[in-house]
Amino acid sequence: MRLAKYLAHAGVASRRAAEQMIAAGRVSVGGDVVTDPARDVDDASAVSVDGRPLGGAEPRVVYALHKPVGVLSTAHDTHGRTTVLDLVREPDLRLYPVGRLDADSSGLILLSNDGELANRLTHPSFEVPKTYRAKLARGPVERRALAALRAGVLLDDGPTAPAVVRRLGPSELELTIHEGRNRQVRRMCAAVGHPVLELARTGFGPLALGTLAPGAHRRLDASELERLRAVAGSPAARGL
Repeated sequence: MRLAKYLAHAGVASRRAAEQMIAAGRVSVGGDVVTDPARDVDDASAVSVDGRPLGGAEPRVVYALHKPVGVLSTAHDTHGRTTVLDLVREPDLRLYPVGRLDADSSGLILLSNDGELANRLTHPSFEVPKTYRAKLARGPVERRALAALRAGVLLDDGPTAPAVVRRLGPSELELTIHEGRNRQVRRMCAAVGHPVLELARTGFGPLALGTLAPGAHRRLDASELERLRAVAGSPAARGL
């Protein structure tokens, strides 16, 4: 098995993050630092990360967390700020966030030790939908702005795919997208003249935030995991 894939299966990180760790010289095989993510390894190869031996694959788990505003959706922060892992303390598991949610946004974020699933859920070719509730400035939101969001908005990094948009109030929208660019919903709304005041993710694929309280988390059950894997099972494009 390729080294990067082995690390993902062991719950260390997603495949892309594992490749970065390998390139940074943080991974050794049989005591020697390896920087080639394609190196063939197995459970007998004595793989270590940051000097810590891996003990094989962990049981695959996914947690749903209601991230509050101000909490970072990263595994570690060099400035000591609160991260999502501080809210989901599982010392026996190597959890990491699946994708990102801005520090000034709240709502549903997933944490897992399943690198392959995380890669499928976040790679744009799988088109996993994410739903947001946005409170906007300069309301009410007019039909022209709604039509622009539904058709796709031209941003500085190119046009977006069409969003599914539902009006919740004069200045409040529900938007579903499947691309996941950096701060995409905020940029789309600003581009049609309505900067975002508050933003919360309410859905990730088949999962809904529901009544999960801010800062609270829960482990997904078997049926939820099955539905999550199903929605990420068929890519819209090949060549991953």
